[in-house]
Amino acid sequence: MSKIDRLEIRQLRLLQALLREQNVSRVAHQVGLTQQAVSDQLRKLRDIFDDRLFLRKSNGLTPTPLALQLGDKIDGLLTGFEQLLEPELFEPSLIDSTYVIAATDYAQQVVLPDLLSKMRQQAPKLRVIIQDLDIDNLADAMVAGKINLVVAFPDFVPNNYPCLTLFTEHHVCVAPKNSHLAGKKLGLEAIAHHPQIIASPSRPNFRGSIDSWFEEFGLKRNVVISAPCFSIVPLYLDATDAIAFLPSRALIGSNLSIIDLKESPVSFDVITAWHPRSNNDPLHNWVVDFLRSGSD
Repeated sequence: MSKIDRLEIRQLRLLQALLREQNVSRVAHQVGLTQQAVSDQLRKLRDIFDDRLFLRKSNGLTPTPLALQLGDKIDGLLTGFEQLLEPELFEPSLIDSTYVIAATDYAQQVVLPDLLSKMRQQAPKLRVIIQDLDIDNLADAMVAGKINLVVAFPDFVPNNYPCLTLFTEHHVCVAPKNSHLAGKKLGLEAIAHHPQIIASPSRPNFRGSIDSWFEEFGLKRNVVISAPCFSIVPLYLDATDAIAFLPSRALIGSNLSIIDLKESPVSFDVITAWHPRSNNDPLHNWVVDFLRSGSD
């Protein structure tokens, strides 16, 4: 066994105390050991450093030159060990790093503008990468540490990851501003047969998030266009005779007509999630606190 493997932190503390007190009995009282136990540890230290370290005198101990040299080094080492256990003071204005957020285009429209504003105000040196959600590779990217935070819908995120519900959302049936359907109250069967546009940001297909709601009534939607993101759907609506179901918060400021339904679509949660290793990361917790305060 090498000398470093035989050396213990408590022995360094004992050596530090002996240098300070230069008296075995006082050190024994301070550290809660017997004088014999202190002497035993001193003997081990002498063997490790191949030096007597202390010479006996009538009223205590006299440190050897090597012991005095070790004293300054030990003080620094023990201070360093103590700092390992102390949480580092987090100061957002000093953070100079990169933080990666993966989000649906809906979250990029509705959630991220306010979050980014707050982050920029307090951490101007922090660089933020916003990337589209790649569901097929999301879990691997989070495990690899390539993504720090996800803002999406629960179905898109691994079940066992910590998460925070930001708010509950619901779909609204919309049509172009001058649609003949505007102002009418329609049943689901009439809506199901009408041409529809869906946003399918996860995978290009003709199945939308509320299809299961229609299926509960034995209906299948007449989906004619599948768009890659929510934000483009209003433009496609204006160019066609179709209707769409869009999250209510994504409609703020739009000129679309809302179609009144006899039945209300089921609500859904918008969440933020992260890999468990980030639970104690000060930067991550600082970002999540912004989102948490906005969800209260």
